[in-house]
Amino acid sequence: MAGLQQTNSEKILLSWVRQSTRNYPQVNVINFTNSWSDGLAFNALLHSHRPDLFDWNAVASPQSPVQRLDHAFNIARKHLGIEKLLDPEDVATACPDKKSILMYVTSLFQVLPQQVTMEAIREVEMLPRHSRVTREEHIQVHHQKHFSQEVSCFSFLLLSCCSKVVGFFFTSPISLML
Repeated sequence: MAGLQQTNSEKILLSWVRQSTRNYPQVNVINFTNSWSDGLAFNALLHSHRPDLFDWNAVASPQSPVQRLDHAFNIARKHLGIEKLLDPEDVATACPDKKSILMYVTSLFQVLPQQVTMEAIREVEMLPRHSRVTREEHIQVHHQKHFSQEVSCFSFLLLSCCSKVVGFFFTSPISLML
């Protein structure tokens, strides 16, 4: 369960994002997973710091999430020098990979102005606990633990089996002939 809690770095990063996107009513970033799926958060973050790069209304208009994400990633690559580390199709899902989103947002944090107020940090601290960990994140962690346990069990059985085979080989009459 420790993996579900936010680190201080995540809290600061989330505070920065929320502070930067506060003036965009369509955007409400509460986590580093599904808050980014529709592409609006990435575009709002870029636009809040570099409004000269594109018209917000054109992006906020009815475009598909993949189109919005592609737009944001292309703007970041062309004007900020951030490589397109994410595929829009991988982010435009119900629960995109948290580590991938964190990595990309951290890249943006490194090149855009970084002032974070204490008010913004306190706001993140006050987010309801259930908002920080989505049901999908909880299920994903549960499945990862279950899969890890299955792999460990399989490894143990395989190792146990191999040791019996090796033991049999060294104690059998055939090995004595070699």
